[in-house]
Amino acid sequence: MGINTVAVYSTADKDSLHVRFADEAVCIGPPPSRDSYLNMMNILAAAEITGVDAIHPGYGFLSENAEFSQICRDHGFKFIGSPPEIINAMGDKATAKATMKAAGVPVIPGSDGILSSVAEGKKVAEKIGYPVLLKATAGGGGRGMRLVWKEEEFEDAWNSARTEAGAAFGNDGMYLEKFIEEPRHIEIQIVGDQYGNVSHLSERDCSIQRRHQKLVEESPSPAVDQKLREKIGDAAVKGAKHVNYEGAGTVEFLLDKYGKFYFMEMNTRIQVEHPVTEEIFHYDLIKEQIKVAYGEKVSGRHYFPDGKYAMEVRINAEDPFNDFRPSPGTITNFHKPGGHGVRVDTHAYAGYTIPPNYDSMIGKLIVSAFSREEVISKMERALDEFIVEGIKTTIPFHQKLMKNERFRAGDFNTKFLEEFDFRK
Repeated sequence: MGINTVAVYSTADKDSLHVRFADEAVCIGPPPSRDSYLNMMNILAAAEITGVDAIHPGYGFLSENAEFSQICRDHGFKFIGSPPEIINAMGDKATAKATMKAAGVPVIPGSDGILSSVAEGKKVAEKIGYPVLLKATAGGGGRGMRLVWKEEEFEDAWNSARTEAGAAFGNDGMYLEKFIEEPRHIEIQIVGDQYGNVSHLSERDCSIQRRHQKLVEESPSPAVDQKLREKIGDAAVKGAKHVNYEGAGTVEFLLDKYGKFYFMEMNTRIQVEHPVTEEIFHYDLIKEQIKVAYGEKVSGRHYFPDGKYAMEVRINAEDPFNDFRPSPGTITNFHKPGGHGVRVDTHAYAGYTIPPNYDSMIGKLIVSAFSREEVISKMERALDEFIVEGIKTTIPFHQKLMKNERFRAGDFNTKFLEEFDFRK
């Protein structure tokens, strides 16, 4: 697009590829996130001294922080993401659920907003029927979440979930939902502009998860046919238009084994797994984010292209044979796979030292082809060619997964990894 870029980095990330490749780079603090990537004033100072017009927050840290979005607006920088009003409306999960319900989007039965007490929670649970999920309104990654099978377990689950949520998010507000058994995690990629237009780019299936952290994403979903695809896509667009959504984001649903879908949450940012959609549609979502932030209209609704499939696996610096324990350290040898329909997004290289301070993901391997079977075969080949030495990675886990018959048949849900013993 011909736009110069400024990278910000902590001292732990001084050797990361994004620092090397940017037109300019500014150090914003020491390794702890609170002193660097979460330090709003340091980021704004970097923006001021380099004279930028806009700030792209990525997909972590401040990407869904309404205060930061507002501060950028107040200081004359365009936040390449959602306005603070949208982040506030969708960031609180209980409020988001009520908003989507008002828009006519199917929602999981549960409490109307935040619960005031254990007694109220028990009353709602009795009404909708056990099992139920207690969830932190400010939660994410499974923290502040408890599954309750019967009334006798409720109070203990309530107390432990609130304690965990308060410690993790500074907010111990809880709400309650009916527990959907054998669900699939389906998300719809949307983009909205400043003029009320919203387009969607179909679904991604993110059901292969470990402790609510996604490991594999693919499109199209093996569980979604064209009729259901249109229903979920229309619901996502309806919900986004109801809140005048601006920017790229995802509307996330749980799909039960009977083909019914329910709104779960909205992510008001670009997702880690956005390359899956990009490869399906030959469409640059980051470019679209920038264009929308600049004031251009969205490109329009994109219909799912026939016969195209894509899949992404997350390459994490973790030891899958030791309970996925983080494995920071120096990469001694690094070779990326290639070829037609193979893409690797990474900041790592041979000689790079992975710091212990941040998320363990060091890369994403994305492949595309014209059938799901071909995608899996291509992924197997690409994983075999992906060499990372000096640290442990999740590559062996993904190699085992690609050979699993249930996975290859598309027969899985969010609980699949609890049953899949990849160590055999």
